[in-house]
Amino acid sequence: MVDWVRLELHVDTFDEATFEPYLHRAQESGITFTTMAELGDTPAHRRALYDLNRTCSADIPDRGEFYTYEEYVAQRIDVPAFTPEGVALALLDGTWIGMSATSLHPGKGHAFSEMTGVLAPHRGLGLSLALKLLAIRFVRSSGYERLTTVHHPRNASAIAMNHRLGFVPPPNDAAD
Repeated sequence: MVDWVRLELHVDTFDEATFEPYLHRAQESGITFTTMAELGDTPAHRRALYDLNRTCSADIPDRGEFYTYEEYVAQRIDVPAFTPEGVALALLDGTWIGMSATSLHPGKGHAFSEMTGVLAPHRGLGLSLALKLLAIRFVRSSGYERLTTVHHPRNASAIAMNHRLGFVPPPNDAAD
């Protein structure tokens, strides 16, 4: 049995100024940021999101087989918690190279970071931090105070990135 690492961030106390340079550096190198809402929640964009998520998820320890496209849409997109505004995307010359998908859970009182990932050739440039900053802004603008996430304990890079942003274990490590 896996002892998942649960983390949360109180977005109202998050100081985004520290991470703003990651957005600027990426933009200076030709990377643009947008959302699924800005591009349009179309069948083609849903497929592109699925493909990017599947590719980035391949590095998650013990991930196992990724959803089929139909399962992905049914379990991650065609659900009340999904909002296209919560999908931040990094593009280079029009190609999707990174994502951060955040869902909203009003009944649980928090937003959930579903997935943040960057294609391997573009890692190490701070894009995950930039995308997560955009996710935090989305959560804050949506009126939520907490952003939660869950990681496999061997996913050290994701855990370290979230700690760097200020994510901490929830009180009593309570799971929502």
